[in-house]
Amino acid sequence: MQKSFRYLLLLVAVASSADRAHACDLCGCFTPQMESMPQSELSAFGQTAPIAAERGPWLDRVYVAIAEQFTHFGTVQVDGREVPNPTGQYEDSSITQFVAGYSFNSRFSLQINLPFIYRSFERPEGFAIDRGTESGVGDISLLGKFVLFHQETGGSASLKVDDPKNPHFETHDPDFSASALLIGGVKFPTGGASRIKEEFNEMEVPGAPVSGIHGHDLTLGTGSYDGIIGGQTSLRYKSFFFQADGQFTLRGDGAHQYHFANDLSWSGGPGYYFVRNHQTIVGLQFACSGEHKDVDRFRGQAAEDTGITSVFLGPRLIVSSGKISAELAAELPVSIDNTALQVVPDYRLRASFAIRF
Repeated sequence: MQKSFRYLLLLVAVASSADRAHACDLCGCFTPQMESMPQSELSAFGQTAPIAAERGPWLDRVYVAIAEQFTHFGTVQVDGREVPNPTGQYEDSSITQFVAGYSFNSRFSLQINLPFIYRSFERPEGFAIDRGTESGVGDISLLGKFVLFHQETGGSASLKVDDPKNPHFETHDPDFSASALLIGGVKFPTGGASRIKEEFNEMEVPGAPVSGIHGHDLTLGTGSYDGIIGGQTSLRYKSFFFQADGQFTLRGDGAHQYHFANDLSWSGGPGYYFVRNHQTIVGLQFACSGEHKDVDRFRGQAAEDTGITSVFLGPRLIVSSGKISAELAAELPVSIDNTALQVVPDYRLRASFAIRF
């Protein structure tokens, strides 16, 4: 059972889930997937494994990752209905997460997420066109992850006889596994929030096109301390698997009298491992993801053009070999219900790369 918990924690720590903060384009918290590292990685945390003796226990517990999320916003909607976009207004948003973590024991690990955000946009401003970019460090997050349970059944044990350093190491590949993980943390107001000041000066020019891109869309940070809670579950039977997770962000008081609404995001879906052995994993998941966010508040009043409920579908490719794990995903919206006039996503791409030392 101890080895099972060690293996699960390694899966949590190293496997990347392509920036699984999902639809929230502002927070973008990276929360790794559990079930994607090769079975051979079990030996790295086993008490008899030579790698642990050579490197020392502290280095084996360290992991780093980088994850990218790119979203193109180019469709204008009013209360969930698409309307013409005569000026071609759009926003391209790129969030790159730099992640470092440490596993204190078989159940608990701590992780820090540092996002770098780059946004380019084109929008109407009266009868003119405003083009520009916004870039910089976003809001840093500190996340703790706790293994609630991990269960394995079925399968058979075998002896690893081809390793001269450890000729009698026993491996075990269960037919069925089930896991659950609890996530909690804090997001700090490290990202620049100066773009929110635009909310003070916004006005509509009669007869001019209306912009769907505002200061709250371009800001790098919320200016608030936010709480993050969530969880993950993973089920696998032989090569078939199902993974799901959810995350709730509780917003604090923001900068410039602007208060972002609480955000609920989720993701899940079935998948299949085409290759799954002690060295390599290749799998494909059919993922469904989405979010729900109420309207923000500015100067105590509802900001009507900020609420959204969305659902995305798309494939996610998982590849893992040795100490390296990577993922690639593409998502298309199948349902977007927004409030007032907004520029909403046309597609989202995700990629990630992780390594355990």
